[in-house]
Amino acid sequence: MKRYLLSLFIIIYTTCKIFAQAGNITQPELITSALQKANIGKVVFEADTIPLEGLKATDLLTNYQARPANNLYMRLLLANSLTNYQHALQPSTSIEQLNQGNFQFTFYVDGRQVYQENLHKGANLPIVKNTKTTIFVPLISNRGEDSWGRSLWGRFMNHGGDDAFTTGTHQLKIEVRPYVAVPDLKVGELIAQGGINFTVPAIDPKDAQLQSIKPGSGWPVSNEAFGKKKIMDMNAMIAGNRFKQITSVVVIKNGKLLIEEYFNGSARDSLHNPRSVGKTFASAVMGIAIHDGYIKSVDQTLKEFYNLKKFNNYSAQKDNVTLKSLLIMSSVFDADDDKSDSPGNEENMYPTDDWVKFALDLKIDSSKAAGKQWNYFTAGVVVLGDILNKSVPGGLDKYSADKLFKPLGITNYRWQYTPKNVPNTAGGLQMRSLDYARFGQLYKNGGLWNGKQVLPQSWVKDSFTKHLTLPKDVVGEGFYGYLFWNKTYTVNNKAYETYYCSGNGGNKIFVFTDQPLVVIITAEAYNTPYAHPQVDKMMHDYILPAVLK
Repeated sequence: MKRYLLSLFIIIYTTCKIFAQAGNITQPELITSALQKANIGKVVFEADTIPLEGLKATDLLTNYQARPANNLYMRLLLANSLTNYQHALQPSTSIEQLNQGNFQFTFYVDGRQVYQENLHKGANLPIVKNTKTTIFVPLISNRGEDSWGRSLWGRFMNHGGDDAFTTGTHQLKIEVRPYVAVPDLKVGELIAQGGINFTVPAIDPKDAQLQSIKPGSGWPVSNEAFGKKKIMDMNAMIAGNRFKQITSVVVIKNGKLLIEEYFNGSARDSLHNPRSVGKTFASAVMGIAIHDGYIKSVDQTLKEFYNLKKFNNYSAQKDNVTLKSLLIMSSVFDADDDKSDSPGNEENMYPTDDWVKFALDLKIDSSKAAGKQWNYFTAGVVVLGDILNKSVPGGLDKYSADKLFKPLGITNYRWQYTPKNVPNTAGGLQMRSLDYARFGQLYKNGGLWNGKQVLPQSWVKDSFTKHLTLPKDVVGEGFYGYLFWNKTYTVNNKAYETYYCSGNGGNKIFVFTDQPLVVIITAEAYNTPYAHPQVDKMMHDYILPAVLK
């Protein structure tokens, strides 16, 4: 027993001595994996999620084929934890201050630096930074994990990776360094690096071919000429997974169907989930309800529909929140979907059993000026849907069917519903691409459909008005209408303005103001950093050059 205790004391003493000698500020996890010991200081790549203790050298990839079915995971095999590397870089700084930094990643393709990023401080939890000597994240995955690794890869691809990975085999190399941000930014020495052969397969020519427009679309078919090679080039990019998770592209020109393309298992009768594109349908129904007299005007306030004193955090400012401020995302509620720590962020709403109560319980943000400051507020659109539901005859479901969908000839669609069984105006209204095109063309027609004024022309005009300037740090440049976005594409030095509906994943309904164009793009690149930028690239480089004269 004495011999055992003596041995234990020696082990503890030796460990502490090594810990002290190393100058660590925190205790890293013990390195017990033989594979990690043999690969200290390396970035390795894997095709699947294999626990470290079960990982074999044969599981490490040296080659990757960029095909939609193939996943690519990255594992950092470190000699120490990130915090201790940072401590060596900035010894006088506390653990809490060191945690304000993270890893710096540098991406090389064929020996050329393409992208470098100081990873956001929130990308790893403090316990991971303080103790972990292995970091495992997906870079490319068809499983949809919510991971900083996928986001990092998306930013790399958006900032040069896509252009660097031409057809053929390339050498991808990743270098990892620690950085500290307090008191000043400082980057340390290399702590891990690794490479892999990254192959972009050639596209089968048949996958790039134009898809013929089959009978029965419900649209007159256009015989106008367009740049077929541009669309074929776009199809090749989609087939090669350069534009990812695109499911359809539909172009209406002069009221006729010009282009109809489907991808990744989608077809004409597929019902797509375009997420927040559905918000704009709430705007359309609001315009009809005002015209019919069930809602007086956009200047009506919440106190006319709710006894707000029954909700938490009552303020007289809530009483005066107008329908218009909810339509243009400029109410004074303490809510901003673009900020994860915002009390009114939509992710805080979804777990609750009453989404309207969630919204109306929110505090007022006294720093906001009503109607002046744009903040994306999904819960506010849920409130608009609830107001419509209680104001129109038969409720929102029946009213929208009778007044909007049936006149447009839209019969195959699917609402999502809130926990209170009200049509969910936050998004998720599923339809066929050709029917989203009907909705877009309705606005292009000034509210007319088959000679009938389905939507008041004045509502279309008000919807296509630049009520607010969008913040550049969120979406770049643009404006906002009645649950419509606004931007301008510049192609061949000419400007083309469009109002558009937009949803998570890269879903869009574009209605151009000075061109006879409606363009639909559906996609399933949900929660990825490339979803919207790749749609802009599709529009700017392929679709608009193909269809504009």
